[in-house]
Amino acid sequence: MRLVVKNGRVIDPASRLDAVRDVAIEDGKIAVVGENLDAAGAEQFDATGLIVAPGFIDMHVHLREPGFEYAETVESGSRAAAAGGFTSICCMPNTSPVNDNATVTSYIIERAARHAIVNVFPIGAITKNSAGEELAAFGSMKQAGIVAVSDDGRPVMNARVMRRAMETARSFGIPVIDHCEDLHLSAGGDMHEGIESVRLGLRGIPAASEDVMVARDILLAEVTGARFHVAHISSRYSVEMVSFAKLRGLPVTCEATPHHFVLSDSDMPSYDSNYKMKPPLRSACDVGAVLQGLISGAVDAIATDHAPHPGSEKMQEFEKCPFGIIGLETAIGIALEQLVHTGKITLARMVELFTTGPARVLNLDRGRLTAGAPADITIFSTEHRWTYDVNKSASKSRNSPFHGREFRGGPVATIVTGRVVWSRE
Repeated sequence: MRLVVKNGRVIDPASRLDAVRDVAIEDGKIAVVGENLDAAGAEQFDATGLIVAPGFIDMHVHLREPGFEYAETVESGSRAAAAGGFTSICCMPNTSPVNDNATVTSYIIERAARHAIVNVFPIGAITKNSAGEELAAFGSMKQAGIVAVSDDGRPVMNARVMRRAMETARSFGIPVIDHCEDLHLSAGGDMHEGIESVRLGLRGIPAASEDVMVARDILLAEVTGARFHVAHISSRYSVEMVSFAKLRGLPVTCEATPHHFVLSDSDMPSYDSNYKMKPPLRSACDVGAVLQGLISGAVDAIATDHAPHPGSEKMQEFEKCPFGIIGLETAIGIALEQLVHTGKITLARMVELFTTGPARVLNLDRGRLTAGAPADITIFSTEHRWTYDVNKSASKSRNSPFHGREFRGGPVATIVTGRVVWSRE
């Protein structure tokens, strides 16, 4: 099959291309990127006035399968990803059973091959059952297809275990991703500790609970030489520490979520559970620091931390409901709104944060539009106005703080291995 994407503004950070070009695809690969390509006999996609970019990668997604299919499945999560302009997603291991062995990894990959419409890359657990005590089977999981290890929402509290994990991960050439949270400092908390938590009478989660773990893991990365990645960074001191680690040449990277660079704790409607996530929405000062990290290069990638929960669980009292929100379908709209239209970063930098940034962290053969590369392409508009209706989401869950929000710009079409898997009506 041959497909030619015509007349789009091609932005490819990997080759530093930013110009109106055609992209020809053959047999699931990029054949050529050039001007006025011959499209005779090929299927055509007219991208006039649109941005044509390498396929966007979300390196932090919860697909809930196996074990919690009532919240999300590999299939429904992949459809939400495609509708958000993502061609590749990396799924966290907090399933049931936990993805801590090759059998579970292989199951997820097999389910993705059958049912997913985007690429799915599993992330394995650091410890068995994510219990924080005994290391999981890194070697066999890597052979089965994991691209990193993380215990995500159940961070490894024991520094000695984390050191061993980093040493082992380094020997297998995979990064360690940590949800940096000192569970003793954050215990019982529901939102960011500050003026707003006092005003609402809710228990606070201090920024220090993130900062102390980021500091610990950076020191361990220096000791072990391992690649260390901070998930969903949210506090100003954490951003500063990652920036300092980079200046020292340490293999330290981090990601930021759209909700952490567009919302602060003061934006939260009182006791609205759709605004409850971990890390919590921080202060305006912290939001500013995350934005500065995106501008300066301290932040390597934008990731959604798409965390679906059914209404029966999420629509409870604020103190009882689980942490997490969905975010795949609104990420591009938020990034354009908060980062590009405000002039904080260029379009090319935004594309980098969704493509070469995460691809580099995870060593994925994705995120570029060059001959021979997989034909994963994200096509989006910077001007199309649309309103997000969570009730029409492809996800099985509805827990989003952005329902009813109007966006200027967003995904228009998603192409995976040369096939258009989603397009805006």
